[in-house]
Amino acid sequence: MGKVWVRCVVALIGAAVITAAAVRAEDTPSVLISRQLSETEHLSVGDVIRLSTSDDGRNVRPFRIAGVYEPTPDPAKLGAVIREVQLHLPDLLALTREPGTPSGSEYVQTINVALVDPNDAAVFSRDVRARMPGIDAQPAAGAAESTGPFIVLRRFHLAIAIVTIVASTVFLLALTIMLVDERRATVGVLRLIGLPTGRIVTQLFLEGVLIAVVGSVFGLALSLLSEGIINRFFQWRYDTALVFVRVTPQVAAICVAIAVPLGVSATVIASWALLRRSGLRLARR
Repeated sequence: MGKVWVRCVVALIGAAVITAAAVRAEDTPSVLISRQLSETEHLSVGDVIRLSTSDDGRNVRPFRIAGVYEPTPDPAKLGAVIREVQLHLPDLLALTREPGTPSGSEYVQTINVALVDPNDAAVFSRDVRARMPGIDAQPAAGAAESTGPFIVLRRFHLAIAIVTIVASTVFLLALTIMLVDERRATVGVLRLIGLPTGRIVTQLFLEGVLIAVVGSVFGLALSLLSEGIINRFFQWRYDTALVFVRVTPQVAAICVAIAVPLGVSATVIASWALLRRSGLRLARR
């Protein structure tokens, strides 16, 4: 069974000291460093560094860099230079243990467990709570979104979406009324030659469906293009792998389900208000 990597945040000022050692040794304990730390300190795989838990350099221990990893994106650390080191658990305990503290007396507050089947997370959590009273176990998926900041952010996005949809619907209805009103002469001629109102409404309905579908496709294409541009710009700006915008199939389906009915409804409502007039009034300029 392999060793377990434990993440340890390294702050170059105050919390820890990290320097490149001139000596290389194969039996030196290995560590992983974040990409940002590798770039800022010009470190590479195979280098031997010295770590300490105090800024004065006491209790220094050498470690060999075994690899460079990309830190897990965290919105709470946006804009910060993530300088982290991951150590094996025994090495971390030996580095952070206070002098005189017996080995094995350390304690932990949180343990992350990776399951073979992620779908068993709920059953595993209930089993742990039943077997170990006083221990809180819950699935990690969705746990962060249930905290206060994410709930506020979700509600804020929902409020912005509702206001945007209502305002755009009013604007779309007004624009459709103006466009349909410009065709009043054509509609009047169709009424005078004997075309029934239902057929004219059907024709306008089909036109509304076509325009709504084309507009939805154009909007989805524009959003997909904007998604790549926005993500690349902000990932470059903040030096992170965090995904800022993501257009999922579910989001696309919801947008189409809202846009098409609203566009068709605006066309029908505007057309119905126009068809209530007589043919002579519509045809007369």
